[in-house]
Amino acid sequence: MIEIPNNKQLILFDGVCNLCNSSVLYVIKRDSKNKFLFAPLESNIGKDIIKKFKIDTEKTDSILLYNPVTDKLTNKSTAALLIASRLGFATNLLSVFIIVPAFIRNWVYNYIAKNRYKWYGKKESCMIPTPQLKSKFLD
Repeated sequence: MIEIPNNKQLILFDGVCNLCNSSVLYVIKRDSKNKFLFAPLESNIGKDIIKKFKIDTEKTDSILLYNPVTDKLTNKSTAALLIASRLGFATNLLSVFIIVPAFIRNWVYNYIAKNRYKWYGKKESCMIPTPQLKSKFLD
């Protein structure tokens, strides 16, 4: 069972991707209202959500945003823009791009996702959060 407080949303990310880890740290720094929790896609909760929503991991190489209130999962550029909309000023302005059709946004997203290891590198294992950040991560 997926247990996440109703006042939070869960961001699932590629735990070995340097770009993804940097993006998580970016969100943490700007999440002043403490709206997000995080878990690698490779974690137990990540696997549970992938199974629940029948995500084909061969076809979906994406950030996932899970909302426990609506029991809804969003991915790719829509997830990224929904996350940005809940962050502080300047970053939240990026949410204006939601007006761009998803097929265009996701083409850009997929291009970056496809090249992220080549451009930003890859870790051997998932990021281990510092003791100060541990409360924001689920296993």
